[in-house]
Amino acid sequence: MRAVPITVTALAAAFLLTACGGGDDSASGDGQNKASSGTACAAGDLTMAAGAVNAAPAAGDTGNVTVTVTNGGKECTLDGFPKVELEGGGTTVAVPRDEGAESQPLPLAEQGTASFTITYVRGEDGDGSLAVKTLKYGLPDASATESLDWSYGAVALKDGDEPDASVSAFQVAGD
Repeated sequence: MRAVPITVTALAAAFLLTACGGGDDSASGDGQNKASSGTACAAGDLTMAAGAVNAAPAAGDTGNVTVTVTNGGKECTLDGFPKVELEGGGTTVAVPRDEGAESQPLPLAEQGTASFTITYVRGEDGDGSLAVKTLKYGLPDASATESLDWSYGAVALKDGDEPDASVSAFQVAGD
C-alpha cells in the first residue's frame, strides 16, 4: 500500500517536469526556432550567379555547377532546396533534390553569401540524353529564375525523362 502514494507522487512530478519543459533546453522550442525565426529571403534582395564549374569531360562522367547567392537586403533565412530546371530541344525538366541532403534553415546576413551545387552526369548526344541549352535556377517556390547558357554537353536521362542530376540544399558559401 505504501507504493501507491510514491507512484502517484512520481507521476505528478513527471507531469510537472513535462509541462515545464523538463529543464532540457536542447529540446525546447527556444533552441530550434532561433535559426528559422528570421524572415524568409526575398528573391528581389538576392543576386545569384553561377560560379565554379567542374564540367564533365565525357559521357558517363560527373560534373558540378556551383551557384552563389548574395543577400543585398536585410538578414533573412534561406530554407528548402533551390528550384532548378534544364531546358533543351523544346523540353524543360526539373532537377530533383539530392536524396542524401537535408535542408535546414540557413540564416543569411546582409551581404552574406550561400551556395548550392548542381551535380549532373554527362550523356551521349542523342537518345537517352537531354541536349541542354539553358540552366534555370531560383529560390524554392519562386516564379522568377536566373538563367545560364549551358555549354557542358548533354545531360544523361534516367527512367526516360528524369535528368541524371541533383541539386543540393543551400549551404554556407565555401562549405
